[in-house]
Amino acid sequence: MSKHLILASKSASRRAMLDAAGVVYESMPADIDERAVEASLDGAAPAEIAEALSVAKAAAIAALRDRTLVLGSDSLVVCDGRRFDKPRTAEDAAEHLRFFSGKVVALHSAAALVRDRECLWSHASIARLYVRPLSDEFIAHYLALEWPAISHTVGGFRIEGPGVQLFSEIEGDQFTILGMPLLPLLEALREEGVLIA
Repeated sequence: MSKHLILASKSASRRAMLDAAGVVYESMPADIDERAVEASLDGAAPAEIAEALSVAKAAAIAALRDRTLVLGSDSLVVCDGRRFDKPRTAEDAAEHLRFFSGKVVALHSAAALVRDRECLWSHASIARLYVRPLSDEFIAHYLALEWPAISHTVGGFRIEGPGVQLFSEIEGDQFTILGMPLLPLLEALREEGVLIA
């Protein structure tokens, strides 16, 4: 069995996490219809949707590479029962931030390992981010600093940059916020022989 690992993503933060952890992998972004996957899960909880998207991304690449272990990952942001995706424009991002102001944002991050047609492992984690009251002046300043870099981030923030200023309190680990439940993933990679146990 191949110990080679493919990351089915182009996410810079996910690649940075794996690099920092010393995981050797190849990056090969998956092209799936995320909305179609979500539509098939009508009524599912956000964590279930994130896991299903992770599996779908990994499966799409695994179908192209026999006997190779593929890692898929996905993140969802929910606030006050409303789901938020990546902002399409700076105005979109500003609207997200105004909605988040003074509220709690739930960030669900999931990962899955697939080989051939079999999902070997999947896991979802949650982080709760308490957004402080945000002034229009701060939002404008933040977007001047961070747009368009945050256009690739669900919810429109990067905690590893000025986005940390959005929050007064955080519950959950930083890896989940960065987009992947890294510690459970590393354990799964050890069990699959990708990492030394």
